[in-house]
Parts: sequence; structure tokens; C-alpha cells
Amino acid sequence: MKTQMKFDLKDKKRILAVLAAVIIMGFSLSFLIRLNFGTDPCSSMNLGISNKLSISFGSWQVIFNSLLFIIVILFDRTQIGWGTLANMLLVGYCADFFTWLFDQILPAGAFHSLLVRIIVLIPALILFILSAAVYMAVDLGSAPYDATVFILATRFKKIPFRVIRMAWDITACIIGFLMGTTIGIITVAIAFLLGPVIAWVKNRLDKVFIQTAQAG
Repeated sequence: MKTQMKFDLKDKKRILAVLAAVIIMGFSLSFLIRLNFGTDPCSSMNLGISNKLSISFGSWQVIFNSLLFIIVILFDRTQIGWGTLANMLLVGYCADFFTWLFDQILPAGAFHSLLVRIIVLIPALILFILSAAVYMAVDLGSAPYDATVFILATRFKKIPFRVIRMAWDITACIIGFLMGTTIGIITVAIAFLLGPVIAWVKNRLDKVFIQTAQAG
């Protein structure tokens, strides 16, 4: 993703799409965390670390992303865009907010039943994958976690990108597991499904944005 940090009115729909996507990512992530079937590799790692440090998931997400953001600034600023900031600041805090909100609304033990967990899992997983795909497909900057992979790929050109990405995600999963986070079927599902869904979503969003530009 090669983007620059500048505002253009023509990008208004893309920015709105990014904001909606990261909020929905946080919303669906709050359910995936509750269901305890696993989350995406990055969230799995950050959940474990935040629990060990006894700070909120959202706060650790900001700290972690800020550290990686420094690396991105130093080595490849073209990865930075409005989407970068949206992901850094909103996903974790949105997950915290919706977790708190549903704690107030839903009865205690609402997700103890395996049947309920499976029923809730399907829409939560679909929402998370689609919203993550929209966020990446609009091409307004990479999350620091993703941008770091691109930076590593440029430094180790002899290693295929997919190998670097797999190693990066596996490392995150191992750290999450060592920190006590569940690494489950959803972690694997997201790893396999996200790439194809991004391509599918990007193809359709590109058509929408092209039509919007032509109409304008």
C-alpha cells in the first residue's frame, strides 16, 4: 500500500469507509474476544500482553502501534495514511467500549453456552473479516503491524513476502499463546480467509470509487 498523508475531498468516501471499517472491526473483535475461539494474530498477542500488564486492550494497542509507527516513520513513510491513524487509535478502544457496553446490557454468563458462542461466532467473524478487508482495500495507509511486514520485505528481498508475513503472524501467535491468549480456529480462519476477501472487496470498492470520481 503506497499512500501519502494528505487530505483530498475526492477521498472523502474512502476516509468514511475507513472510519466505519475500524469501528466495526472493534465491535466484532469485542465479540470474538468473548467467544474465546481466538482472534487475529496481532490482537491475540496484544490481548495477552495487555492482560499481563494489567492495562486495557485499547491502551496497549495504542502503545504497541506507536512503537511500530516510529519504525514506519524511519524506514517507509509511504505506508502512512489516514487509515494508519484510524487503525492505531480506534480499533482497540472501540473493542473496549463495546465490551463495556454489552457488559451493561447482556446478562452474566450470556456466552457460557457452546451453542450460543457458535451462533454469535459466525456473524462476528464475517463482520470482522469484511471490515478488515474494507480497511485494507481502500488503500489509505497500512496499520503499523502490517506496514512493518512491508518494511521487512524490502530489507530481506531474497525471502518471499508470504514467508515473511507468515513468520510475523506466527511470532505474534506464539507471543500471545505464551501470554495466555487463546490461539484457536478463528486465528487460523482469519489467516486463510482475509487475503481472498481483501481482493474481492477491493475489486468492488474500486468500481464504486471510479464511478464516484467520474460522476464528480
